[in-house]
Amino acid sequence: MKQIKMQIVALIDPLREMADQFAVLDLLQLLRGQYESVDTIRICSVATTIRECLGYVVKFSQFSKLSQTFGNICQYKKPSLPPHTSAAAAPAAPTRSKQELEDPNNSFNMGGTDEKTMEEENKQMEAPKMAPFDLNDFTIIKEGEAEILMHAKNEVFYNKTQVNNRDMSIAVLRTFISKYKQEHEALSSKRMKTGPKASDASSIEAEAAMDSTTHNEKSNDACNVSEKISQVEASCILEKQASNQDGKCHGELKQPRVLEALSASGLRALRYAREVDGIGQVVALDNDKVSVEACRRNIKFNGSVACSKVESHLADARVYMLTHPKEFEVVDLDPYGSPSVFLDSAVQSVVDGGMMMCTATDMAVLCGGNGEVCYSKYGSYPLRGKYCHEMALRILLACIESHANRYKRYIVPVLSVQMDFYVRVFVRIYSSASAMKNTPLKLSYVYQCIGCDSFHLQPIGRTVSKNTSTRYLPGFGPLVPQECSDCGKKYNMGGPIWSAPIHDQEWVTSILADVKSMKDRYPAYDRISAVLTTISEELPDVPLFLSLHNLCATLKCTSPSAVIFRSAVINAGYRISGTHVNPLGLKTNAPMDVIWDIMRCWVKTHPVKAQPPDQAGSVILAKDPVLQASFARAVASLSKAQAKKVARYPLNPERHWGPKLRAGRKITSKHMSLLGPEAMNGINNHEEGEEPPTKQRTISC
Repeated sequence: MKQIKMQIVALIDPLREMADQFAVLDLLQLLRGQYESVDTIRICSVATTIRECLGYVVKFSQFSKLSQTFGNICQYKKPSLPPHTSAAAAPAAPTRSKQELEDPNNSFNMGGTDEKTMEEENKQMEAPKMAPFDLNDFTIIKEGEAEILMHAKNEVFYNKTQVNNRDMSIAVLRTFISKYKQEHEALSSKRMKTGPKASDASSIEAEAAMDSTTHNEKSNDACNVSEKISQVEASCILEKQASNQDGKCHGELKQPRVLEALSASGLRALRYAREVDGIGQVVALDNDKVSVEACRRNIKFNGSVACSKVESHLADARVYMLTHPKEFEVVDLDPYGSPSVFLDSAVQSVVDGGMMMCTATDMAVLCGGNGEVCYSKYGSYPLRGKYCHEMALRILLACIESHANRYKRYIVPVLSVQMDFYVRVFVRIYSSASAMKNTPLKLSYVYQCIGCDSFHLQPIGRTVSKNTSTRYLPGFGPLVPQECSDCGKKYNMGGPIWSAPIHDQEWVTSILADVKSMKDRYPAYDRISAVLTTISEELPDVPLFLSLHNLCATLKCTSPSAVIFRSAVINAGYRISGTHVNPLGLKTNAPMDVIWDIMRCWVKTHPVKAQPPDQAGSVILAKDPVLQASFARAVASLSKAQAKKVARYPLNPERHWGPKLRAGRKITSKHMSLLGPEAMNGINNHEEGEEPPTKQRTISC
């Protein structure tokens, strides 16, 4: 046994630099015998895990010696333990005698393994053992149709404010399942006409795999891996393709599987399972043992529906997604902070046409507070302007697109929102090497004047079409001179950002209609309906926005009403709308020289005091307007929602509506601004041994 372990270590050590460190370190510790319970079963699990975790980073030819050492062990598909599960948390392996291990007729021998029996045995070994608990020690929190048990201490993260996030996700998920079924039905009807050709092609491909005895290049959309396909694997491919064809011929569609990569208490996964019709399995992951225990406790507390649909695992989300490529129709990322470390594995775990939901709460970084940190995490440099929150959305989309492009995939945003203290994007992921070439056309750099806040976008790429061919070329530049043509100041440059549409208006309309039809099932109906209403009226093809107050602050003039300014832009022949990000923001396709001409005409009728000549406002007003603006009231100066007096920017429902402490941190008096004095009093009373006033009380969100 020691000799086998040393051989594996000798093979894996040189590959450290080629592989992801987080996937290798625990494996090396396990193989070196730092854990006491290393036996043949554990070694077998580790061998399988090595193939799964490292097969995407190194070529399988590196493991030829490993295969010779183990014989057929590496082809044995026994479910493996999560790489970050310690020996103490791992189930104890059954002891076997030396005669049983060496007996060729024994069921443990790889040649005669009964996989079904081993899977059942493994499930029994990994069955969670719930520690007994007293309901009197917990508070029952109800949100939607789900209920969770929360301890008075800050052991597992929960934030009531995120009810907006969860409600919006449920609304999008319902629309996705509906559209996913429609797309499948349309594809099935199309395949019925061309079914025989597709089945023949599949059988030919499987036969070719069966006869192959050389190394074939096989793409898994994560990276290209050179692997020698064995007869066993080829027969598995044949069986899988045959079953898929049978399912397609009958028009069957499996219920969408959802992966919640960072589950904490499991509230989001429970709401998905209980409230979304047509949803399949929901897998909830967390790398914290206390959180997994709390999630499993909440699953049992929510009854048979939750127990049948939701399963919780203690695992590193990055490793789990890497080892389950293209297995989930929906992947939900809602981390505490930045999601950047999870994006590479998440884009690989989504099926073609599936959806990824992603939240980022590190707004100080994304909005320009730490530009160098943002560049290191997301690959874009932010700018500090009134549009910084929308720029944060577009930086996150550009980052996801960058990760997807590495595996010949691309994204299609359907909804992107900024609410409360975070941004949340919903994108569909597809695989296409040809469509991926359009990515440079969707990205732009931003030039922002430091004097007058004028901004301009520089596309990264362009296309030239001739007959039926299309060439992809670099974008023309520079777009702007060294000094601003309006005020003479310098430019700051940021980006690249996603400059293509960030919403699909058809999706937004469907989501809004669904929300209105089931308003009683959304605890945060007022907020999400207001956000969706505002998004439905945004100009989809206009990146970033202007701030009317900023324009007036530059000129030191009184501000016109939004209706008057909108009317002037519309009368000049351009489009204008509001934005869900900022109540004072205005999106328009009018160029900046037109905007400043309108403001010059406004200042003529509303004079300002004399300013120093070197000020940006003085330089702008010194020029005569080329365009004579008309401030007559335009018909479209008010949106439909404004005309009907629909609430678009509702106030927070209560005080201290914002981010909360990370789980595990000790709550002290300095956190009163986040939690509020009432919550602090309850925590202090609990620590002193008194019964907190909220114990055994149901809280409705």
